[in-house]
Amino acid sequence: MGEHSTVTIGMDLGDKFCQLCVVDNASRESVEESRVPTTTAAIERYFAGRSASRIVMEVGTHSGWISRKLTELGHEVLIADPRRVRALAGDQDKDDSLDAEFLARVGCMDPKLLKPIQHRSEQTQAALTLIRARDKLVQARTKLVNCVRGMVKTTGARLPKCASERFHKLEEQIPTVLAAALGPVMVSIGTITQQIRCCDRLIQQKAESDYPQTGRLQQVGGIGPVTSLAYVLVIENPARFAKSRAVGPYLGLCPRRWKSGESDPELKISKRGDALLRRLLVSSAQYILGPFGPDSDLRRWGLVHAGGGGKNAKKRAVVAVARKLAVLLHRLWTTGEIYEPLRHAQRQLKEGLEAKA
Repeated sequence: MGEHSTVTIGMDLGDKFCQLCVVDNASRESVEESRVPTTTAAIERYFAGRSASRIVMEVGTHSGWISRKLTELGHEVLIADPRRVRALAGDQDKDDSLDAEFLARVGCMDPKLLKPIQHRSEQTQAALTLIRARDKLVQARTKLVNCVRGMVKTTGARLPKCASERFHKLEEQIPTVLAAALGPVMVSIGTITQQIRCCDRLIQQKAESDYPQTGRLQQVGGIGPVTSLAYVLVIENPARFAKSRAVGPYLGLCPRRWKSGESDPELKISKRGDALLRRLLVSSAQYILGPFGPDSDLRRWGLVHAGGGGKNAKKRAVVAVARKLAVLLHRLWTTGEIYEPLRHAQRQLKEGLEAKA
């Protein structure tokens, strides 16, 4: 807690207003409750004249810019993990005043209980927004493509298989009876495809100019500018992980644990962390294990674990490869090593030859 801090302030962030509760650190009593508009001017007006305080809030849409503003004003800001807050609060009724008071009291007593997180810098967040915007465009295109295919099937016809980026070129194959209805949708798909290509160019330029370390990550087959830049932006500071293996759990690619007594069931992955990066890594893993994936130790390992176990085994293998991929990328980033796709296989071959000799 700051040296001159005498109070802890809990903030329940809303889209239009923030509910505040001020708790005295010595008496543990609530000394003030306020409601402040969620605007830069209002936040600055309320906090600029206050002595340095500890302010506790949950992660949310507005927590990034508000925390940066409060830090500029000299306050200590703690950003609580929403999952931990829900676990601690239990079945407490949902009320903005109660939530603000709860945050203030926990922050006053033992803030580690809230598992505070560190927001990314404004520059990093802006760059990450470009990748998230591209992702939304891709999702919108996928929905429209599926919509068109489904509607065409109602007439007894089918559109041929093709990549999504070329789907708008199938407009002439739309049945005549549906041409007037689906024509605008096909035009929209073509426009979205152009916008995705524009995003791809911007991402490529940003990766090369502002984040040259992405080049190390792209040594791995299946890792392109989008995934490598997303990885660098989400991780931001590779030194935050003492070991590369810690990246897997951070991105939610490791199984959850629910060990109690003699019970230790095998659970699904936790899916904590950034969902977009996790999805990109899984997509890269699918490419690595697919028919066009380049030969590598990672591919061979994944194919061994995917073979003979049906669909579930293949799904588990994809997640396992994605987890190993996350670890590998962190290792390449921190060490600057040249990636050797078949390093393990070559070492085994060399050891076998030496044993025969």
